[in-house]
Amino acid sequence: MSLPVMPFSRLTAFNRSSAPAPMQAKGNRRGLAGWLALSVACLAAPFVFSHPSIAAESPQVKTGHSIASLITFSDTVEADSPLRIALRLQLQQGWHTYWQNPGDAGDPPAITIKADGALQGSTQTIQWPVPQRIPDSSLMSYAYTGNVILPLELPLQPADQKSDKVNIKAHASWLVCEHVCVPEEADLALTLDKGTPAPSAQAPLFEQTLQHMAVPSPYTATFSSNGVVQLTGKDLSPTSVSDAWFMPEQQGQITEAAAQKPTISDGSVTLHLKPTTDFSALRSLSGIVVLKDKAGTERALQIHANPGTVTDTSENTLSASTGFMQQMLFAFIGGLILNLMPCVFPILAMKALAITRLGHAVRREQILSAACYAAGVIGSFTLLGATMMAARLTGSATGWGFQFQSPLFVGMICWLLFAMALNLLGVFSFSAVSINSAPHTRHSLWNDVLTGVLAVVVASPCTAPFMGVAIAGALSGPPIAGLTVFAALGLGLALPYLLIATFPSCARILPRPGAWMVYLRQFLAFPLLASCVWLLWVATLEGGASIVVLLGAGMVLLGLAAWVHGLTQTHQNTLSDHKRFALHGLALLALLGALSLLPVLRQQAAIPSSPQGMTLPEGVEAFSTAQLQTLHDSGKGVFVDMTAAWCITCLVNERVALDVPEVREAFKTQNVTLLRGDWTTHDAAITAFLRQHGRDGVPFYLFIPANGAPITLPQVLTPGLVIKTISSTR
Repeated sequence: MSLPVMPFSRLTAFNRSSAPAPMQAKGNRRGLAGWLALSVACLAAPFVFSHPSIAAESPQVKTGHSIASLITFSDTVEADSPLRIALRLQLQQGWHTYWQNPGDAGDPPAITIKADGALQGSTQTIQWPVPQRIPDSSLMSYAYTGNVILPLELPLQPADQKSDKVNIKAHASWLVCEHVCVPEEADLALTLDKGTPAPSAQAPLFEQTLQHMAVPSPYTATFSSNGVVQLTGKDLSPTSVSDAWFMPEQQGQITEAAAQKPTISDGSVTLHLKPTTDFSALRSLSGIVVLKDKAGTERALQIHANPGTVTDTSENTLSASTGFMQQMLFAFIGGLILNLMPCVFPILAMKALAITRLGHAVRREQILSAACYAAGVIGSFTLLGATMMAARLTGSATGWGFQFQSPLFVGMICWLLFAMALNLLGVFSFSAVSINSAPHTRHSLWNDVLTGVLAVVVASPCTAPFMGVAIAGALSGPPIAGLTVFAALGLGLALPYLLIATFPSCARILPRPGAWMVYLRQFLAFPLLASCVWLLWVATLEGGASIVVLLGAGMVLLGLAAWVHGLTQTHQNTLSDHKRFALHGLALLALLGALSLLPVLRQQAAIPSSPQGMTLPEGVEAFSTAQLQTLHDSGKGVFVDMTAAWCITCLVNERVALDVPEVREAFKTQNVTLLRGDWTTHDAAITAFLRQHGRDGVPFYLFIPANGAPITLPQVLTPGLVIKTISSTR
């Protein structure tokens, strides 16, 4: 059955003006009563002014935007009977303070209360009333306004047997916000007599606050790993419930400002939350579910949900199916566009050689080559998605391109591209065939698979249009569906190569083989060498300058191994077995020498003080959620740029569309501040911000105007697009 709870849509100001006035005497007794009252007041005056307070409320402390005091439910106290006490904050109109989970911004109040004298005890545990939700742009706060009563229970034990007074002292701190946020604090004190407890003049405030407390839920609560919370009970129906929402006790579990899409049916209420990275690892979920009926009456239920099977309606199942198909489409289009993104520049050599090789291959070889390349791409994307899902199940907050946040991984990729460049230059060959062999020499299909794998490894840090939504959906949904989305992403990347191999007319337009292929192969080594320079810079930002020495030494050893191995391949027909064995041994020693640097590289990368971060241009500020909130509260527009040194698309956008004079002038004219978040190394705050806006990687661009809804920009920027966006809300 339903539990009756008074509406609490707003904590209103409680005052004592509603208390009944003392009955006035009539006739001749009025004068006598006055003299008696005066006599009592005179006798009591020394006791009243000899203590900080003997009433049920401490002296009030006025801060900048609040009036703080301690209140108690009774005027007297006794041992082994907890004292109901509360922090009372009378907030200035338009200002608010926060719940235990403040939401996207803010801090909850804190108080420490200690008692001594006849009785002693201490407490810090606030019994939180139900807050109201305060949306602000793309953020959501859980807060209190008006006259705020935050109750606690103070356990009391006997202490000084000679005293009959209990001295209570407290230190409280809280944050109040309007357009700006101000931290405030107060030291509070009152003194109570020891005796049988009796309700004080402040007792009605406690009773009224009790009506704003959540009650234990009579319904069974379960939740799924993808953020669906469900209450089940006989009296739940569209007739008894018209709306519902959930407020978690702990911060960072869901995207607070996202719509929760309640589904109400006979016997259940289902809420579709937007989970953050760590949600799937939760073993329980606690918070408040508010149920609102058609008359506007709200019930607040305290729930402790356990993981379980959530039965969804057919309508939501259809919606989920539609959402899955949309994710598949977005992933496929994103993978297709990824072929044109700047982040694939390092693999141009691999793609160019693979395509030119098709022009002179037989039909069967063309199809097999394309199929193996596609298998490498699709398999690598699927494996990468599975790795991210597994990491999230273990509680790790990973995002798209997370592997490039490790200096060790960046260094290994740098060495790999350097070895490939040496191969393209003819220093050595992956097979026994020399670079001088005929261009039509049959190659291994494993080369095509490896080309696909390397294409994904190098291109994976950046996000093409449509990819961000698809990846976020894949990581928050069921594992099988998520892996299918990653496979669609790989299919999009591999599609151009598949089309060339599948349609003979496409292959025929490719130039005929000849000596030019050898020179093209050698020329394409230089984009890979340029990529090595870029990766050295990324590793330096992540691990410090000493990383360059380790990576440079490894490249020298790899170069030596490749040169010696190439000599052996070139002269294999003229060398004796002993000389070939010696040269192979020397090449192996050089290779092992490079690999022996990996533990040192890993140790160096783990030093906390080594990362340096990207240099911010003049006028650009470092991103933080606190700075974002401060700027927005002060009435400024904010342009958020989430970037990373290993994201080439990010760097290109900054050079051509953000860090240019006309755009900087537009930011200044429109009173917009550019906040840049550096995700080169792992940053939990940036990861959480990306999750909050449905993204799992960079680049990500968000414009938050001073007034109005946030605007998400595409992954590829132009100066005109940026200027038009920041000027559109004026």
